[in-house]
Amino acid sequence: MIISTKKGTPQEELQKIISGFEAQGLEVTLIRGTDYNVFGLVGDTTKINDKVVAANPWVESVTRVSAPYKKANRLFHAADTIVDVAGVKVGGKENVVVIGGPCSVECEQQAVDIAKAVKAAGGKMLRGGAYKPRTSPYAFQGLGTEGILDLVKAREETGLPIVSELMSEDKIDEFEEYVDLVQIGARNMQNFQLLKAVGKMHKPVLLKRGLANTIEEWIMSAEYIMAGGNENVIFCERGIRTFEPYTRNTLDLSVIPIIKEKTH
Repeated sequence: MIISTKKGTPQEELQKIISGFEAQGLEVTLIRGTDYNVFGLVGDTTKINDKVVAANPWVESVTRVSAPYKKANRLFHAADTIVDVAGVKVGGKENVVVIGGPCSVECEQQAVDIAKAVKAAGGKMLRGGAYKPRTSPYAFQGLGTEGILDLVKAREETGLPIVSELMSEDKIDEFEEYVDLVQIGARNMQNFQLLKAVGKMHKPVLLKRGLANTIEEWIMSAEYIMAGGNENVIFCERGIRTFEPYTRNTLDLSVIPIIKEKTH
């Protein structure tokens, strides 16, 4: 639910409105403008009577939000979110950030050499897989902790923040300590238990779209993370599964303006 107040509403009246909603167990987000203030309500708003709220002399309008996502919704957060990844700014009017690196980390020398090449080419972050989700159980699954430490060495050599995929909750402490941007892969996009745990992390998250997921399902996965307290989420369109076998994934570029419209 979105509530706009009239121009010149006194601070004490704003506080009364906030306190009234909080007393009903709702989370209130206040967006201050030069001529108006907007409240975003998160929680069970079915118990709120629109007409009673609109009857307040300081309320301009009351709008119910049909979308199931609130924290990711641009209606609640008009300005673009800028995500800071170890000093590299992503989003808004910032320069486009290029991330490069190996699919899998194979050894320290490989990680360092590729990191230097990424930096020389203008890349701003190093991405490398230490834990790899594979279709076959017999395929290379990654070096694990050793691979993460190889990436750390590459960061020491180049200064590039590192990005790597988190596969399970038991590695969260390791990623908190060593990784700058936590990647949630396409296959884990709806691993809700993992998303809840990542929501408690203090590192920004790169959330890949699942291989056959709708836009709303993708945004709802971000909502899981944000509802846990971590609001630094970057959407990553990685390509979806279609009838076409010639390419590995079909890159759905059409979602980019939609995501920018619906989320911040």
